[in-house]
Amino acid sequence: MIETKTDLAKKLKGIVRFDSAGSLVEPSESPLSEGLIDELVESYVFTEDATLKEALYYLIGAIAQRLSIWPASIQGLYEAMGRGECSGFTVPAMNLRGMTYDMARAAFRAAKRLNTNAFIFEIAKSEIGYTFQRPAEYRTVLLAAAIKEGYKGPVFIQGDHFQINAKNFAQDPQKEVQGLKALVKEALEAEFLNIDIDASTVVDLSKPTHAEQQRNNYEIEAELVRHIRALEPKGVTVSVGGEIGEVGKVNSTPEDLIAFMDGLIEELRTKGNIKEISKISVQTGTSHGGVVLPDGTIAKVKLDFDVLEKLSKLSRDRYGLSGAVQHGASTLPDEAFDEFPKRGTAEIHLATGFQNLLLDHPELPLDFQHELMSYMDKNFVNEKKPDETQEQFYYKTRKKIFGPFKRAFWSLPKDFKGAFGKDLEDRFAFLFEKLGVRDRTGLVERYITPIELERSPSKATLDILKTLS
Repeated sequence: MIETKTDLAKKLKGIVRFDSAGSLVEPSESPLSEGLIDELVESYVFTEDATLKEALYYLIGAIAQRLSIWPASIQGLYEAMGRGECSGFTVPAMNLRGMTYDMARAAFRAAKRLNTNAFIFEIAKSEIGYTFQRPAEYRTVLLAAAIKEGYKGPVFIQGDHFQINAKNFAQDPQKEVQGLKALVKEALEAEFLNIDIDASTVVDLSKPTHAEQQRNNYEIEAELVRHIRALEPKGVTVSVGGEIGEVGKVNSTPEDLIAFMDGLIEELRTKGNIKEISKISVQTGTSHGGVVLPDGTIAKVKLDFDVLEKLSKLSRDRYGLSGAVQHGASTLPDEAFDEFPKRGTAEIHLATGFQNLLLDHPELPLDFQHELMSYMDKNFVNEKKPDETQEQFYYKTRKKIFGPFKRAFWSLPKDFKGAFGKDLEDRFAFLFEKLGVRDRTGLVERYITPIELERSPSKATLDILKTLS
């Protein structure tokens, strides 16, 4: 691991060179992919030297840009879907909670195998907290993984479930919204060019009309959309999503969608004619992580594909959106996935299934598994409900071990990482195939234009980069 800026200069000599203004001249790709990028990204994640971390953030972003890897908004593709110019596929949005570098590498390998770049990496507001991955880190690790695997093209990075906490909102609405605005700003500065706002938590079904039920939801959405448009980078239209039904609750209806969209459009058009959203998340019968049975297995879900199809079509025909978004889908049976493109689903969110593949992998060292369980027993015992079995408790809680064990996961044996990485790559390839995104590179390139984001290094970073001139 690189400890000092002097170490960094030695490592990069003859491989990476900057001019006096801090612009990357030309990186040598082979040494980076052969091992140097591993060291750079590990140093970025774990260094406690703020100056070195900032320099590595800038460095990895600059290298990615010169190697034709760039954070992008999926807006152009979604607008084309809304116009009916392309269909027959559902974009997978994948939450990587732990071993993010290795998981992203597996996804990029699968993407190269299947000739696709129609996929999103995302992280939710809650996951940022318990996985100890701030937006800047998530972006940097993803770009490093793309460099490592020789991937070229757009990297769609998304803030998932940037959500209003209903309890906090009831106590102090302004404070809760301001907190979400701060997270949006942090994410945009970290080159997240896709943001999903979720104020469905404050939908009030006790109100007599759908418009009144959705009012808090669409008013908050409008305020956050205006906030995003004011901050988005020059030349970029950030893809923004809304949500009308809280996942795990009552299924969404056409009336819900119309009330939300009509209210949102009115709010945005009367206060500046602001660009609207590109997609809408709905509830169709799933729940995040699935429903855990007493033996630790996942209950079968009755997902209402008719609701999903109807709302996708309505959102396109009436509002020009890309379609509906399905959450909580990674634990569905395999035979369900090819149904999503058939029903016109724009995007599907996948998270817990990848976590399960990792934590239930037969080659995950047994002593490490016991260490994780002991940690949960000690630190989360107050979260165990009286009627829960131990298996249910572990399944529900284990997502929270990724932050405290970040270094331990990073340092797992190479043999395990190799076996797990191959299985995960195959899983990504299976999902890409089922969701219809194979061979979509040309389509994405038709609607997504390469951009070079403006990145201004600080004086401290510039001083470090000058040593590489």
